Amino acid sequence: MTIKESDFRKIDLNLLIAFAVLFREQSVSLAADKLHLGQPAVSGSLARLREMFDDPLFIRSGHRMQPTARATELHTELMPLLEQLQSALFQQAEFHPASAKATITIGMTDWVEMWLMPQLLPALRAQAPGVRLNIVASDPFTDAQRLEGGDLDMAISVANQSARWMERELLTPMEFVTLWHPTQLQLAAPLSAEVYAAQQHVLVSYREATSSHIDTVLARQNLKREINYTTPHFSALPGLLSMMPMLATVPQGLCENWQKTWGLCSSPVPLDIAPLEVALLWHQRHNSDAALMWVRGFIKRMLR
Repeated sequence: MTIKESDFRKIDLNLLIAFAVLFREQSVSLAADKLHLGQPAVSGSLARLREMFDDPLFIRSGHRMQPTARATELHTELMPLLEQLQSALFQQAEFHPASAKATITIGMTDWVEMWLMPQLLPALRAQAPGVRLNIVASDPFTDAQRLEGGDLDMAISVANQSARWMERELLTPMEFVTLWHPTQLQLAAPLSAEVYAAQQHVLVSYREATSSHIDTVLARQNLKREINYTTPHFSALPGLLSMMPMLATVPQGLCENWQKTWGLCSSPVPLDIAPLEVALLWHQRHNSDAALMWVRGFIKRMLR
């Protein structure tokens, strides 16, 4: 249905509220008391209502004002609409996870998905079986743009950009670790900076870069490593390490599973590298989205 704006030019929502109270109280003085208005103001509202609907609406009978047939008809039609409007304007939508149906689009890198989703998805399914997560590949350099543009409802990201519209909530700090396969490299942990730099390395880069902050830190110690493979996918690393004598430096969240599954060895990174900050990002326009805010809280609880 298309709304005709011209039909509403004479409509004042306050008049409809006055009508509802007059119908209930059947008295100008009682209605004025309920509305916290003077009797002349309510009498003026009744006069405007009569003009608007071209009907007396209420006929005085003794001490009461009896509604006309037109007033009864209007009351039957208007009250559900006023109640719905009141609910839409003033009542926060409730979210019931056991019965809710919702789809949430979340951007994340492949390493975040590999680290987080195997534990989060079964728990989410148990509590909110109707909530569907639509995971979209993203990276820290584009998360803000995609959130602002509406491509993503939320991002789980290490991005440190800020914007006035952006909400950011830290989930966990994440250290780096260095991994290798023992059949390819016979190294003793913990690695020294010199041993670390002497190996060949594989680098994950979202921007086709051939170096990272680690290389800057190494250079300060007059050290240099050789990077002989770059990829935008963390998921490629375990297979590569099992076949090639290389090191990979990755977020610690990947370490335990990859060691169990692929038999990799690990060492702390022998450099002064600040940990990542894994955070939830979303646009302020979603602060009133009950489903999204519930999922946000659920993820936070999972990572405590």
